[in-house]
Amino acid sequence: MVTIREVAKESGFSSTTVSIVLNNAPLARYIPDVTKKRIERAAKKLGYRPNLFARTLRNRRTNTVGVMVFDMTDPFCIPILRGIESALYKASFLPILTDVHNERSRFERYLEMLLDRRVEALIVIANWLFVDIEVLGDLEKSNVPAAMIGHELNTGSVSSVIVDNELGGQSAIQYLHSLGHRRIAFIRGPKCITDTAPRWKGVRTFAKTHDLKIDPELVLDLPESSDPLSSFDAGVQLTEELLRRKQPFTALMAFDDVSAFGAIRALHQAGIKVPEQCSVIGFDDIAQSRLVTPALSTLRQPMAEMGTLAVTIVNEGIDAVQEKRKIVASHRKLTPELVVRDSTSALLQPTGV
Repeated sequence: MVTIREVAKESGFSSTTVSIVLNNAPLARYIPDVTKKRIERAAKKLGYRPNLFARTLRNRRTNTVGVMVFDMTDPFCIPILRGIESALYKASFLPILTDVHNERSRFERYLEMLLDRRVEALIVIANWLFVDIEVLGDLEKSNVPAAMIGHELNTGSVSSVIVDNELGGQSAIQYLHSLGHRRIAFIRGPKCITDTAPRWKGVRTFAKTHDLKIDPELVLDLPESSDPLSSFDAGVQLTEELLRRKQPFTALMAFDDVSAFGAIRALHQAGIKVPEQCSVIGFDDIAQSRLVTPALSTLRQPMAEMGTLAVTIVNEGIDAVQEKRKIVASHRKLTPELVVRDSTSALLQPTGV
């Protein structure tokens, strides 16, 4: 590595002067511009790169942000990670990415390792969450700002960015209802996933206010599984179970896009056309939703925006730490957007499948 001393020799100035200029120290404002430019040209010529570790020791800044994902195989995470990475890049922060695999021991170990490396903030994508993470509430003692995407802790010290799941559930059934569907089947999420209850509440609220009968025989739940991709096979199996019950339905609302893909597969295997004989709607709008046949109607979560917003929130927390102010948690709820594609249509067969 090229050293300060070598740059000093090339530029003709003392090592002290070169160090002040290249590290942009407070005394740099007293050094003439012509001197600064000469030193910078010499540094560029030699290929000098600052010692970030030494700089970290001096100013106690690491310019790193820990990013924890609970299952990286979940396609829901990809656009969120892109939003986080792009925003951190613009803010000159380096992300340190960890995949927890939905294991509590791994989560706690990674959290400890990130704090040991003095990350300046923490962003958690709480996707398909099956472990207790209340320990994050203790981050307030470490003075590390943190934001969770997709989940809100009971403690108020950790910021959150979530989508309005209740509104999303209500929008999905409202859309199916507007198409004339009254016999609607439901594949709900696992009971322990926090998104499940508010989405179902939105469905029930709409049904109650519009005198829409929900047949208990047409309501099934995804099983508890730590693998987010398991909802495809579960979507297939649950839809097959719905067909075996011989209770007619003209539309199916799935908990997420992956289980909706499974439902479409099962309907196709049973010789049932989507959407001509049964409309299907999902939730999330992952990238594959527009690629399958038929392209999936769904409720879009603004995933990239959620990642960008989380960075904005923790950046404000980092500024508060640097200015010795109290970190103020922020809780943001974004609105999902109905995306209409080819898997839904107006009711054509009143008797259902």
